[in-house]
Amino acid sequence: MVAMDNARNLPPDNVTPFTPMKTRLLLLAAAFALPFAAPAAAKTADGKNKLVLIAGKPSHPPRMHEFNAGVQLLGKSLAQGAPKLHVEIVLNGWPKDEAVFAGADAVVFYMDGGGKHEAVQEAGARLAKIDEWVKQGVSIGAMHYGVEVVANVAGGQFKRWIGGHYEHLFSCNPMWEPNFTSFPDHPVTRGVGPFQIRDEWYFNMRFAEGFSANGAAKKDGVTFTPILVAKPSDQVRDGPYVSPKGPYPHIQAAKGQPEAMMWVTERADGGRGMGFTGGHFHDNWANENFRKVVLNALVWLAKAEVPAKGIESKLAAGQIDENLDPKPAPKKKS
Repeated sequence: MVAMDNARNLPPDNVTPFTPMKTRLLLLAAAFALPFAAPAAAKTADGKNKLVLIAGKPSHPPRMHEFNAGVQLLGKSLAQGAPKLHVEIVLNGWPKDEAVFAGADAVVFYMDGGGKHEAVQEAGARLAKIDEWVKQGVSIGAMHYGVEVVANVAGGQFKRWIGGHYEHLFSCNPMWEPNFTSFPDHPVTRGVGPFQIRDEWYFNMRFAEGFSANGAAKKDGVTFTPILVAKPSDQVRDGPYVSPKGPYPHIQAAKGQPEAMMWVTERADGGRGMGFTGGHFHDNWANENFRKVVLNALVWLAKAEVPAKGIESKLAAGQIDENLDPKPAPKKKS
């Protein structure tokens, strides 16, 4: 596992620092083959599939939106359970050295979204780069706020890349505790047991036409599979949501309908997609099933084999508290 540091977070002791010169050479070689230096070939020099996890800049109060700590925890867990996967970790936003993307099988965004999403910066240049990767079969994943984009800026791209996205005032973001009791037969669900956990689980996503929480579907060469599905209670649909507080009439009108909080796609270009709407509270990574379903998805996105029992990992004592961003404590209300 390799960590890039865009600001102050330092790689853990067992992580080799990023080597810009070597990766610049890889990027240069890829640039001759593809525009935008898109990832040109699967597997690293040592034959491993390659996953790039990009953490967004710090936001929200302590233990919420801990993107930097979250990707490092996931990276360590993958080192335990998927040692044949090569993981590159980028901290604090888009990498300064884009050579990290060379040869990637999958790129995953865990960060703030909407107009702040790292993928939409540089006046569309980054969207164009990612689109080139996708044309070469690179898998794309997005987690929590990272699934939200402004619809008329990147909605079409996210529908193509991962099957859908969060849309402001169409989707909603309540704090609630869905109970996930059954799962489809899919590599991402291997070894995952029932779990119930409170999070800011977004739902009513803006999926591509023909896709919904009702079950797997195939259209235009894309296979869509909802992974985490539950029915919000009437109280959850009635709000309040986190922002805007709602309630939204169309959310209330859908009472009794199932919602997908995680889904995956297999694209016609050979790449894969994943959306996961949980991940607001950092402490939820300590839940074994919550963590496992995401670890499985990361391995699957990178086109590596998910074991029959899923990706096994154990958190060491105190590990959940490692690499948290220094944030001011919330002000107490007088």
